[in-house]
Amino acid sequence: MSSKQNPVVPVEQLRWTLNPDALPFNSTDELEEQEKIIGQRRGVDAFRMGMGIDAKGYNIFVTGAAGVGKLAMVKRLLKSHTTDEKTPDDLCYVNNFDNSDEPYLLRFPAGNGRKFKEAVQQFLEDVKRELPQLFESQEYINSKNEIIEAHDKKTRDFFKNLEARVRDAGFVLVNMQMGQVQRPDIVPLVDGEPVHLMKLEELVDKGRFPQEEFDALKVKYKELKEEIDTIFLEVRHLQKEVKKKSEEVDKLMFSNSAAELAQPLYDQFKDEKVQKHLDSMLHDMAENLDSIRMIGQTPQGMPGMPMMPIPAEPILHPYQVNLIVDNAERKGRPVIVESYPTYRNLFGGIDRVMDRGGVWRTDFTKIMSGSFIKANGGYLVLNLMDAIMEPGVWQTLKRALKNAETEIQTFDPWYFVTTSGLKPEPIKMEVKVVVLATPQLYHMLRHYDQDMTKVFKIRADFDSSMIRDEEAIVEIAKLMKTFGRAQGLLPFDKTAVAQLMEEGVRYAGRQEKISTAFPVLRDIMEESSHVARLAESARVQAKHVNEAIKARIDRASLMEEKLQEMIDRGSVFIDTDGAVVGQVNGLAVYSFGDYMFGKPSRITANTAMGREGIINIERESDLSGAIHNKGMLILAGFLRQKFAQDKPLTLAASIAFEQSYGGVDGDSASSTELYALFSSLSGVPIKQGIAVTGSVNQRGEVQPIGGVNEKIEGFFSCCEKKGLTGTQGVMIPKANVKDLMLREHIVDAVKNGKFSIWAVDHIDQGIEVLTGVSAGLRGKNGSYPKGSIYQLVDDRLNELAQGLKAFGEKNDAKKKPAKKAGSGKKPTAE
Repeated sequence: MSSKQNPVVPVEQLRWTLNPDALPFNSTDELEEQEKIIGQRRGVDAFRMGMGIDAKGYNIFVTGAAGVGKLAMVKRLLKSHTTDEKTPDDLCYVNNFDNSDEPYLLRFPAGNGRKFKEAVQQFLEDVKRELPQLFESQEYINSKNEIIEAHDKKTRDFFKNLEARVRDAGFVLVNMQMGQVQRPDIVPLVDGEPVHLMKLEELVDKGRFPQEEFDALKVKYKELKEEIDTIFLEVRHLQKEVKKKSEEVDKLMFSNSAAELAQPLYDQFKDEKVQKHLDSMLHDMAENLDSIRMIGQTPQGMPGMPMMPIPAEPILHPYQVNLIVDNAERKGRPVIVESYPTYRNLFGGIDRVMDRGGVWRTDFTKIMSGSFIKANGGYLVLNLMDAIMEPGVWQTLKRALKNAETEIQTFDPWYFVTTSGLKPEPIKMEVKVVVLATPQLYHMLRHYDQDMTKVFKIRADFDSSMIRDEEAIVEIAKLMKTFGRAQGLLPFDKTAVAQLMEEGVRYAGRQEKISTAFPVLRDIMEESSHVARLAESARVQAKHVNEAIKARIDRASLMEEKLQEMIDRGSVFIDTDGAVVGQVNGLAVYSFGDYMFGKPSRITANTAMGREGIINIERESDLSGAIHNKGMLILAGFLRQKFAQDKPLTLAASIAFEQSYGGVDGDSASSTELYALFSSLSGVPIKQGIAVTGSVNQRGEVQPIGGVNEKIEGFFSCCEKKGLTGTQGVMIPKANVKDLMLREHIVDAVKNGKFSIWAVDHIDQGIEVLTGVSAGLRGKNGSYPKGSIYQLVDDRLNELAQGLKAFGEKNDAKKKPAKKAGSGKKPTAE
């Protein structure tokens, strides 16, 4: 690696800028509104394929980073796809008169469900109105009179000759009260007066009535009594027949009248299942006619206690219609976004009421649908994270999608409290579910849930950035016009548009890309428009956008300021000038969700004689993550490749992040640690005005890292607070140059020679920038140039190896036992 290459990054590469004069408009007022989704070709194509395939399991799993506007894009795609399609059916539950625990489901074309419910309600109102008149009509009275007259005639025929025979036999016919029933009986006539047999028997015992005559009366009484009992049973049977015929007349009269009232229902709703339900309803009403006739009647109560008329609602309640899905006002397929996907909100439930006995009860009118059922025939959109956090939701959703049907039940861990339950008829489902999630959640669910890919066969992945070209800039400007008009914002001039585009490139993290996090862009637009209005400007300009961006940073940067204060007051040790052996400024990124910033961290290395190798103090104290540990092992591999080809690598080196009391992870400081180690071994000091970031591989190549802009800006803040000297700067991997989108004040500082950015692609370049001493190239004889960093390191490693060897031999000599004098033994020649 040649050390003669100039690693200083030119000013023009520190930030991509957009010349406002290059824009083909002066203000967003001149642009048309954006009619399409931009920058998401892959995701849009996948989503449209999912919408177009009606096969089972082709639900859509939408993934993308937070802030790319997944929900807004999904709504827009669904809106354009569903308006011209058929509106799904209305759904109603009605009573099952054979088994009330299993209500029936009725389907109607959109709007007819409401009409059916209203028609049934009107029918019940007609029944309440017509019923009293029906049983007061002359036709009804005549029919009843005919039955009564026929009964009376037959009764008279039964008793026609009975009275004469009883009288001739010396008896008289009387009625005896037996509980609630009167029965006919006969009593002997004695001297023209009726006398009971028991009394006659007493007279016989006293000798006041002849025994022979009494015995004859008893025989006749028995004969006549048997005949009377037979006639009484026949009369009772006749009365039952009369009652039955009377009820049949009532039912017939009611059925004819009800059928006439229900005829509009039959004429309007021709579906076979609906007509079967109407037949069952009329039949049940006829069977419960006595209850229906009690509507409006005042029951008899205790004396002095007023009673209220019997209301119609409880009696006619079984004949109501429960309309659970009403699409009367809808055009096309439904699109429902469920923002609170609890089990009840998604799948509905069955309410319960407590009766007077304290028992929980329910019926078909308590069935309620959820958004999953209301979206049947259309689309349901929900956030996956919200759904999987709710008990029972994910499993029920998968089951419904796999079986293409659902049954409304209540998710209730305390279901055993109730003694009444329903099993409604299942609903055939033709809903397409769209779930929104991050890519991480998608892959996690795919790994742990094998059913996920069976019910979500389409993944629409939305990108967080798009290629930055002239066409993309114009399209985004049109989107700005759309946002501005929708929110009532001030127009943006071309300087403001250029400033927003540059901010979009910064969010993308690459100069050749621009962010598709358009909701964030919209937020900045709203804040910029607010700033412009406060300044009484007719248009939003670049200075207003800059002020809004600075305000956003200020709102989120409290922790950054607190940490900077600790550096300024000396609580956190950071040097920005001078040179120190074995010490270098590394750079770390702190992320608080909505805000990221970088700050320097002191890294030190100490080396000594030993066999321990490189000791990662963070790891030994359980503060190091797996990736950081890997970086340390790679660092050791580079050392072996560079310096252990002709000797063993024997040293004890400790590397630490000073004043770091939390976890450390990532390998972006592995090159920094290597520089500190070289400085400690060579004895050459490192310039403290230069901070370093970048990972290293085993060949010494410096690899790109993340958060390069935040890291540079963080160290610049430290140097600015302590005073810029012109020798300070940050050294980054060369591969990160295309990621640079530094704030304008840092670019100005570099332009004025107060700050520098170096970009290196190999450790050899980096150590020369940090020390001012050439790294050195190994010659043909295997040695490095005299005075180079690598020659000094190699010599030091040789010293350590020789010293360790000598120390070992010295210890071995001390441990060797001495020979005893005068042993008498002579040496023998071989």
